[in-house]
Amino acid sequence: MKLAYVFVEHPIHHLDHTFTYCADGYTLTRGMRVQVPFGSKTIVGFVEKVEDISDEEVRRFPYTLKPIISQIDQFPLLNEELYELGNWMAQRYIAPKISCFQCMLPSKLKPSSTHGSIRMEAWVRICKQNDTKLTAKQQSAYEDLQKEKEMLRSVFYEKWKIPGKKLIALGLVEVFEKEKKAILENIEKNKEEEFILQEDQKKVIAQVEQEKHHRVFLLHGVTGSGKTEVFLRLASKEIEKGKQVLLLVPEISLTPQMVKRVKQRFGAHVAIYHSGLNAQEKYEQYQLVKEHKVQIVVGTRSAVFMPFDRLGLIVMDEEHDTSYKQDSTPRYHCRDIAIYRGKYHDAKVLLASATPSLESYARAHKGVYALLQMPHRINGNFPSVRIVEMRKSVAKGESYLLSDALLDAIYDRLQKKEQVILLLNRRGYTPILRCISCGYVQMCPHCDVAMSYHKEEKVLKCHTCGYSMNVPTHCPNCHEASWRYLGLGTQKLEEFVQIKFPDARILRMDADTTTRKHAHENLLKSFDEGHADILLGTQMIAKGLDIEKVTLVGIVNGDALLNRSDYRSAEMTYDLLEQASGRSGRGEYKGEVIIQAYDPNHYAIQCAAHHDYLSFFQQEMQYRHLTGYPPYRYLVSMVFSSKNNQDVQQSVEAAMRILSKKENCKILGPAQLHKIRDEERCRILLKGKDEQLLIHYVKDVYDKHLQTKQKARLDIDLSPYMLD
Repeated sequence: MKLAYVFVEHPIHHLDHTFTYCADGYTLTRGMRVQVPFGSKTIVGFVEKVEDISDEEVRRFPYTLKPIISQIDQFPLLNEELYELGNWMAQRYIAPKISCFQCMLPSKLKPSSTHGSIRMEAWVRICKQNDTKLTAKQQSAYEDLQKEKEMLRSVFYEKWKIPGKKLIALGLVEVFEKEKKAILENIEKNKEEEFILQEDQKKVIAQVEQEKHHRVFLLHGVTGSGKTEVFLRLASKEIEKGKQVLLLVPEISLTPQMVKRVKQRFGAHVAIYHSGLNAQEKYEQYQLVKEHKVQIVVGTRSAVFMPFDRLGLIVMDEEHDTSYKQDSTPRYHCRDIAIYRGKYHDAKVLLASATPSLESYARAHKGVYALLQMPHRINGNFPSVRIVEMRKSVAKGESYLLSDALLDAIYDRLQKKEQVILLLNRRGYTPILRCISCGYVQMCPHCDVAMSYHKEEKVLKCHTCGYSMNVPTHCPNCHEASWRYLGLGTQKLEEFVQIKFPDARILRMDADTTTRKHAHENLLKSFDEGHADILLGTQMIAKGLDIEKVTLVGIVNGDALLNRSDYRSAEMTYDLLEQASGRSGRGEYKGEVIIQAYDPNHYAIQCAAHHDYLSFFQQEMQYRHLTGYPPYRYLVSMVFSSKNNQDVQQSVEAAMRILSKKENCKILGPAQLHKIRDEERCRILLKGKDEQLLIHYVKDVYDKHLQTKQKARLDIDLSPYMLD
């Protein structure tokens, strides 16, 4: 008998092992999907291995082996590399293997009992030689199809609808189905010679090509230093060798610009992969890579799992960005996966940023990565930076929204027909609705979070769980009709700017205005083409934009992130300010940046104002050393969640009993966290110098949690990015 060992679709901890099925009559290999019976259901799973056993061995099984219902794939969906990567991820991130396999695939291919069907298209082809007399048009249609061999039926009908249908009726032409494929555009390439390299760019390219001891590079290049051109030159060299290239960007908003640059350089043969594509489009792009129809992929985090088999270069632009960290199981970091795949393929991995993460820069400083520097802008000019202390401005009677200095600067740019970017990292109209009479704040009924007012929709929204409600007419606590809207969001800022500058054309870019497909691309294209004077938005406009006429960047509430109870708050503040500042003065016009802050003397703000990453790195590393946070120590987070707080406390107590016997690590907690989606949450943090030891300790808790069938959910996060 032939046996198949299958991981079933349920990403549940206690089902994280293979189930055995009879596979007689099937030709299966590792990485294929099959449909199998599971209890009363039929579900989908991945084949782990196949083996032949004797009838005597079959009789030793303590249960009756059920047969596989059907084979879904004729070829392995996951090649050997991706399968081993899934195993590695499951061990490193302490996650069910099936969840690791699922995160690698487009939804059309994920093992699921409701896996989406692949979209098919109707095609036509000649199925019989002509032995009848045809009209002139029918003969022309027949010869046209004979020349093309096969055509989309829709295209065939556009040219030959009536004669085409007659040919089908006569049995000379048949209709058949083919899997829908992505259409590659015909784009004219630009030659590299048109772009003259600067000395910094030449030096970096030479270092990457000549380096023998490192495969991972950290490129610290200031904003506007020409890092993208370096990426394209290195990509070109790999493509000439017949290799594949992966260009990663952190957010969808950056994808259109990178795609445009890449297609201008290499033509249409580029795959695009990000969360803004629908399931069919993702599948089509995935197949382009698998079938070797493209050599370059541009995409966000999930593109790191594309089915490459001859990878030569991985570029991770804005490597510091938190978007590269997956916030659901398995909680992987894209950088880890990129380095793993680079090592497997013996490919170069280039991590690039104007504000590298402290972990990456520390590794480069120690020689783990090769450090590359591009300290000069292409145009030779950094924007001038002014810090406005808002306490003093408001005390003088100026608006708490925009200071007079920023208003004057906006007016000046509008007069000169130049463009302005205004950054406020909070969407909505106001973040808090408070009763003047009793001080009651309207909270989300499902989360311990204040509801944000959205004036356009006239509703309150929770930015954590998405719940929305109408604005109550009276306070639920004191029943007075005395609401006051506190704080500032992008909607309110847009309204204020439009009142101050009624003739200005304003675009707002935040999570509320980019829900529609291609919204990011359309908004940025409109601004780039000069159809708007002011681009106003959240952090999605803070990085990657290269628009020549932007000469002023205004940052509102520039120190807001410092108020977070998180050890990364200063790093996130510096990153945001430095990246946003870099959008100004990238062309021939001199740039200016105005940062509005209530704590202007904080070192993160001062270092950003002087474009001084090294000073920030040194000061922040001192703080991290004193407090024992990464990169000096490793962190692993365990969060226990349930709608029943008693279940949470039970699981936490069981975990603490195990951890209390462990050595060489520090336990932080347990700490009660705010409620999210009606779930009570409690966190335990482990801190230590040995990452593998911490993983081993957490694995002990994880295994015991499964064995005792605890009711609370356990979420494990290696190197958590957010702790508040």
